[in-house]
Amino acid sequence: MTVVSHPVRATRRRIQREWGAVVEGVDDCADLVAEPWDTSRTTNADRVVVPLRAALESAGLLEQLSALLVDAVDAAGCELGASPVPAPPYVTVTSRGPILRATIDPGRLVIRFDAFEVVRDPGPAYRRLDGVRLDVSLE
Repeated sequence: MTVVSHPVRATRRRIQREWGAVVEGVDDCADLVAEPWDTSRTTNADRVVVPLRAALESAGLLEQLSALLVDAVDAAGCELGASPVPAPPYVTVTSRGPILRATIDPGRLVIRFDAFEVVRDPGPAYRRLDGVRLDVSLE
């Protein structure tokens, strides 16, 4: 169950105000991934995940996403039990984009940077979104 709360709003605002360059960087990396496709989509998740992770790592964004997660938890008024690393379970690159996760006192804070969407019909296929959709939830 996803709960919309003050910590979620505070986290979303902090990311939008302080981490715009990282969101833009994710967007740029996603553009690089989709550029060589011969159509607007791919049916191979590995053509999204593998090059996206490599592009994020090359741009130094995986480390920045870890720092963003620490700041997001602070914005929510919480503390992390451990320092996040740019790897699962804290930072994961999926076929939609990066996902950050932190277990905090009220639950699990999940921050998604959706740069691709999954198209199920006739699918599955992966299509580049126009920009990056930021989704913050407390589960």
